[in-house]
Amino acid sequence: MRNLILSATLAAASLFGMAAQAEPIEAGKQYVELGNPVPVAKPGKIEVVELFWYGCGHCYQFESTINPWIETLPEDVNFVRIPAMFGGMWNVHGQMFITLDAMKVEPQVHAAVFDGIHKQGKKLATPEEMAEFLAGQGVDSAKFLSTYNSFAVKGMVEKAKKLAMAYQISGVPVMIVNGKYRFDISSSGGPQQALQVADQLIAKERAAQ
Repeated sequence: MRNLILSATLAAASLFGMAAQAEPIEAGKQYVELGNPVPVAKPGKIEVVELFWYGCGHCYQFESTINPWIETLPEDVNFVRIPAMFGGMWNVHGQMFITLDAMKVEPQVHAAVFDGIHKQGKKLATPEEMAEFLAGQGVDSAKFLSTYNSFAVKGMVEKAKKLAMAYQISGVPVMIVNGKYRFDISSSGGPQQALQVADQLIAKERAAQ
């Protein structure tokens, strides 16, 4: 599985706890400042992006940490999830996420997809397999399939691919704040520390407005 950012240091880094982020963050250490900032989806709001893959074990583990944090974000912050697509199953699962997002399904459906892949061993490798699985989560199969194959979704897939390239990512999970700052769990020092980095960068952007 392609996961170039996260490394064996992840498990060890998570043991350091809150102390690892006691000092102020610095570009080149906890995060990278992009040379060419990427426009945000909602001008006027501070954007936080998480790029992920349903098949990524670290992304799955990060869910229990990042989801409660998302619920506490203030009104001036816009959180966006974007599927990373490096080809093969990444693209297939990415199109599934975009389809479900376009259908505005409840968050528990996304959680069920993660569980299906990581706990139940589901491949979800074809639209038909996805539709059958999702029917058990209350998603209309016919509507899913028609949306999955729609021009609108295919256009959003291409947009997601271009964004990932603009962010210059090489693995997941990775976060971007306001189209300017990129960081991941390993560079931050752990899952909780990644959110502390996000909080500091959000504050930095808010102060600059």
